[in-house]
Amino acid sequence: MPIDPVKAVAAEPRTAEIGWGHKDVQLYHLGIGAGVPATDPGELRYTLESRLQVLPSFATVAGAGMAMMGGLAAPGIDVDLAHVLHGGQAVELHRPLPVEGSATTTARVAAVYDKTKAAVVVLRTEVADADGPLWTSEAQIFVRGEGGFGGERGPSGRLPDPAREPDRTVDRRVREDQALLYRLSGDWNPLHADPGFAALAGFDRPILHGLCTYGITLKAVVDTLLDGDASRVTRYATRFAGVAFPGETLRVRMWREPHRVRAAVSAPERDEAPVLADTVIDHS
Repeated sequence: MPIDPVKAVAAEPRTAEIGWGHKDVQLYHLGIGAGVPATDPGELRYTLESRLQVLPSFATVAGAGMAMMGGLAAPGIDVDLAHVLHGGQAVELHRPLPVEGSATTTARVAAVYDKTKAAVVVLRTEVADADGPLWTSEAQIFVRGEGGFGGERGPSGRLPDPAREPDRTVDRRVREDQALLYRLSGDWNPLHADPGFAALAGFDRPILHGLCTYGITLKAVVDTLLDGDASRVTRYATRFAGVAFPGETLRVRMWREPHRVRAAVSAPERDEAPVLADTVIDHS
């Protein structure tokens, strides 16, 4: 079996040194749709180095996203990328992310769950710089065809949407070339660019990176409900409930709660097909 859960969880954590600068942050922000309109003061805080802030979702690509790829190469893990989908993602911020930085990542396989027809590999990464902890991330990687080994199913993170109308709803148009631009931040999976590879994975065309949708959604929430201040975000978690495609619209529904925003994302051109669910943004 390509996944050996016992071996994967018992493996020693992997450490790596990563670094980033303002160009990496600007490229990431462009990759999630920032900069439209180009001279809007609200957009310049994502694109102009003299005003730059860092969206916390940048943590998923800092260092070219090496923690996740390293996790998929961990002992006991040997999977075909055509069978891999991102199932969920959480990032906890210990302090606002700097525009320029270097840090040490410590990554390990925290768990492997058996969903019968698939396995879910939970990759946990802790990141710290010279001043202490920066962020902790947890990625749930869904590997089709690797379940049925008799393991635990794992906890359910399902959160029903609030039983009221959203406080705000915004639409975000995804560019046709959005996935091609987002790939430049380090996720080179051909599923997001190569039609032939996408067909092998069961899609009629390349899909948008789940983490691109993740970033687009956080930016929409920050800009709409958090006064455009990315440093207010303390934790951001979601479940990837479906796929999005370049060129379509993402509809982001938001509900205010004390020190928290709940969100759900759908694709209106496909009868509101769910894209992100169980989405929580904690903030100061």
